[in-house]
This record gives sequence, C-alpha cells and structure tokens, in this order.
Amino acid sequence: MRKCASVKNDGSLYSNKRLMPLSLPLVRDAGSNEDEDNPYKCDRCGKVMTNFKNYKFHMKSHTVEKTFKCDTCGKMFRESWDLNKHLVIHSIEKPFKCKVCGNGFNRRYNLDLHLRVHTGEKPYKCNICDKSFSACVNMKKHMRIHTGEKPYTCSDCGKEFADSSSFKNHLRVHTGEKPFKCSHCKRKFATRTTLTRHIRTHTGEKPYKCNVCEKVFAHRTDLKGHMRTHTGEKPYNCRTCGEQFSTWSKLHKHKNVHTIRLVLSCSLTDVL
Repeated sequence: MRKCASVKNDGSLYSNKRLMPLSLPLVRDAGSNEDEDNPYKCDRCGKVMTNFKNYKFHMKSHTVEKTFKCDTCGKMFRESWDLNKHLVIHSIEKPFKCKVCGNGFNRRYNLDLHLRVHTGEKPYKCNICDKSFSACVNMKKHMRIHTGEKPYTCSDCGKEFADSSSFKNHLRVHTGEKPFKCSHCKRKFATRTTLTRHIRTHTGEKPYKCNVCEKVFAHRTDLKGHMRTHTGEKPYNCRTCGEQFSTWSKLHKHKNVHTIRLVLSCSLTDVL
C-alpha cells in the first residue's frame, strides 16, 4: 500500500510523489515528557512540531490574519497562493474530462482521484483496521476515528469536529451563510454536497448503481439503504420495542407508532 508521505533525516515531511514538500506540518500528539521539553511545541494549542520550519508554519494559524478574500464566496486566506488555488473551484472551465463518465474537473489531480471511482483503486490503507481509501486525506480523517482526535472547535457553541469540512459546514449554522447557488433555480445552500444533491432533481442524474440488480440512485445514502435489501442488514434498532430496520428513515417512521399509541393512551386515561 502507498504511504502518504516520507520523513527525511532533518525531520521535514515530503510526499512520495515527486518528493514535493507537503504544505501541512508534521504534528505529533502532545502529552509526553519529551513533548514538554520540545522547543517546537506551540504554547497556544499544545501541538508539537518536528522542526522550526513546521513550527513557524503552524504559528501562522494563530498569528497571521486572513487578509486575502475570495470575491465569489467570501472565504478568507492568509496567503495569496492559497487564494489563487481556491479560485480554481469557482472556475467554469473544466478542461480535464473523465473518459468513462464525461465528468469534468478543473485540476488533473481531481480527475486522477475521480478515476478511482471507476477503477476501485484504494491505495491508502489504515494500519489499525485495514480499511482502504482512494485518497490520502480520507485516510487521515478516518484515523481520527481510532485516535478520537477532534482538532476543530467551534468558538460559538464549543462543538468539536474531526475534519475541517464538517467544521466549516457547521459554522454556517451560526452565520446563516449559503455560498453555493443552484444555476437552475437560484436556490442557495450551505454546503457543496447539498447543492450537488439538489442539482440532480433538475438533471435526473442517478450516478449510484446497485451491482446486484443494477437499480440506480441519485444519492449514495439511498444506494446504501437499498443494498440492505440484498444483504438483510438492519442496523437501526427501536429502543422502545427492539424492532430492527434497514434505514434510519424507516426507524423514524416507526417511532411515530409509539408516539401515537402514547397519545391515545393518555387521552383514554383522561376520559376514564
């Protein structure tokens, strides 16, 4: 299995592909005696870096203001190159086309990742549970299930998150921001995922196909629920009566039965 990165003798982190320096610093968990004496330990959040370069990079997250603003969605950045990289997201032009399904991408890297949907390639493997992933970033997020790490904390409500995307989506609950607009009906959404799902109500696209009966679905969650009709899996349990269901929606609908019975029982008691 492919590794995400390699560490050189000086402690700097490099990706295996073309030995390009990674933009993220190598961070170790704080807490050991060695960490307490480490000169590259952040005195604000406790994270420990392996060298001065990574320490300096990390400290920018605390000290450098985000002065570069995207005129399209309002997102702020600390560095101009971060903004320029982000602007590609909003670009209408998508020159990198998938030869299998025709989907377009604004970066070749994104196309390469997408192709693994068709090939089934998952080169990144968790060394704890052996689960495999198509992208290194997904494996890193998965590892936090084992470590319990939740490095992103909401300053408004204190809720913690394991990944930055969930954290950013949550922040919009407080701000009310909906930066993703539908080009068909002008409705706005807080997350790109919600917008993508909505657009399929206009296009009729159903990209998720059952490999048993070939039935197609617009959403991945619908396919997962459908697959349980083949496997017989029923992971959702009713705490009141113990009945099991294949989807959360079926369980939620079932709970109404108990609610109605409770209301009727209370009504009869009042009458008597």
